[in-house]
Amino acid sequence: MAKIAVYDLDCKQVSERELAESVFNADVKEYLIHDMVRFQLASRRQGTAKTKNRSEVRGGGKKPYRQKGTGNARQGTVRAPNFVGGGVVFGPTPRDYSFKLNRKVKQAALRSALSSRFKGESLTVLNNFELEEISTKGFVEVLKRFELDKALVVIDGDNPKVELSARNLPRVKVLKADGLNVYDVIKYPCLVMTEGAVEQIEGVLAK
Repeated sequence: MAKIAVYDLDCKQVSERELAESVFNADVKEYLIHDMVRFQLASRRQGTAKTKNRSEVRGGGKKPYRQKGTGNARQGTVRAPNFVGGGVVFGPTPRDYSFKLNRKVKQAALRSALSSRFKGESLTVLNNFELEEISTKGFVEVLKRFELDKALVVIDGDNPKVELSARNLPRVKVLKADGLNVYDVIKYPCLVMTEGAVEQIEGVLAK
């Protein structure tokens, strides 16, 4: 079993915890992480880009000039794509960018992402994360004790004091354990988790 030190908010080690090998010390498969990040980003795309084709552009019902005798090429409408203000040929239309990814692949990708943080010594486990009051300054002080700048903080349940304290920090994100995802784990170089969050994640991902 992989072991990791457990700290309190004063950056003092209070215990040591065993981590599930299959979750935090698995083989890091970068191609799975890549597939999962693509899946998440594709699902976020709105897909609402739209241009009008020649049948949707207003006007152009009248032939601009007579068929013969002008010296110009024949034209049937000023809303053809070759005219300024005309329709667009093969322009974007609303579409869904999301694609299917198997549940086992998603779980394996998250195991790989968590394992990469553990093996890279970028994982910090806290016995709890309880603040006395809503205070951004207090939250920042906790991060400074651990020498963390940009971090993802994973808590095991509702914790309004922590969530609201970190809300205005652009380089910090607080997530509940059930919302943990590969993209955020990879985006933030440091991962901070409470013991309760570790238990929840191991309960879902452990084989």
